[in-house]
Amino acid sequence: MATLLLTELANTLYMVLASCFFACLFGLPLGVLLTITSKGHIKDTPWLYKLLDTLVNIGRSFPFAILIVAIIPFTRFIVGTSLGTSASIVPLTVAAIPYIARLVETALKETNREIIEAARVMGSSTWQIITKVLLVEQTPVLIQGLTLTIINLIGYSAMAGMVGGGGLGKVAIQYGYQRFDLAVMSWTVILMILLVQLTQWAGDKISNNIYKKRGIHPR
Repeated sequence: MATLLLTELANTLYMVLASCFFACLFGLPLGVLLTITSKGHIKDTPWLYKLLDTLVNIGRSFPFAILIVAIIPFTRFIVGTSLGTSASIVPLTVAAIPYIARLVETALKETNREIIEAARVMGSSTWQIITKVLLVEQTPVLIQGLTLTIINLIGYSAMAGMVGGGGLGKVAIQYGYQRFDLAVMSWTVILMILLVQLTQWAGDKISNNIYKKRGIHPR
């Protein structure tokens, strides 16, 4: 059982980290677009912002338990199956993309407009403002948002075990719940709690270190 728990812990980490990577790959640019196309920003484009805003809201409105079933055909198209650890990465990614996009938008909109205007006056391009002003200024906040995303994905990965996914969720359902094994269920819960606590500690540590280097008291 110890070997099984360690194996599925590794599968959980694989699912969470892989889905987080792909979600950031799509969610970060989406969040940037939401920011710069919003009213009064550097690329004020109302129709595009409204379109992206609506898509993000639709994506966030689906409960994960429904989403993972609803996109089974898409999951099969991407990985060839809807069962297993790798298959679970697809719905996890889809669920996390709009969440990350909204977190990025919220973080970047906190950037002081005077700094942005100063960059524009000095002739900075849109790309330079995004990469050297917006993202750099809000790096600690973005890290905190990423921390929250990973914690949510840990919880979602457990739910994936209910519909054939791998990881600790599978152990909890197949061995803890269906076989009424309280010891297995307890160890699964303990491991999930430790994962969340470790993730939160690491995220806070990294963001606070950045604040300190900038001479700012950590939030």
